[in-house]
Amino acid sequence: MTAETSQTLDRGLRVLKLLADTDHGLTVTELSTKLGVNRTVVYRLLATLEQHALVRRDLGGRARVGLGVLRLGRQVHPLVREAALPALRSLAEDIGATAHLTLVDGSDALAVAVVEPTWTDYHVAYRAGFRHPLDKGAAGRAILSARQAGALAEPGFTLTHGELEAGASGAAAPLVGVTGIEGSVGVVMLADAVPERVGPRVVDAAKEVADALR
Repeated sequence: MTAETSQTLDRGLRVLKLLADTDHGLTVTELSTKLGVNRTVVYRLLATLEQHALVRRDLGGRARVGLGVLRLGRQVHPLVREAALPALRSLAEDIGATAHLTLVDGSDALAVAVVEPTWTDYHVAYRAGFRHPLDKGAAGRAILSARQAGALAEPGFTLTHGELEAGASGAAAPLVGVTGIEGSVGVVMLADAVPERVGPRVVDAAKEVADALR
């Protein structure tokens, strides 16, 4: 810790990160051990976070992330969109197809940023806010593939045709190494098949977006 930082705030944020990394919650004793502080400090941290609905405790006394984080999370999409736009613009112009950033929203894939090419005679209309099941379309399938492969796997790309729109093909690559964000970068085009160079180019764009979000 430096003179400019708050030890209490640091501990509170560490509590939230620890709880976010577990599905079953943590007890006061478990948090105390992981943080290296006594139980009294943990009780105070949890009480403060509970007041802001950032933490809740179940009947068994296990602490979990509270619904208050959802209100904070709603403000994340505009920041993520802004960070991703330069790479998406470059991708759309290079490929001549509609580029998009898609994030996981529950069991759906949600397009949060879309950039259309400026020089083509026609392209697929694809709007921010469009959602679809994760197991349909290149964007969702790329995310599921990354889940199965694990964090250490080298990211690849996923190709689909006609799954979301008749006559349209898609290519997408997952975001890798971005804490707290699960998503993909891709393109959608009116074509029977995706040109060979598109897959690797989408992987590069996904890496650019991931770097911008770190």
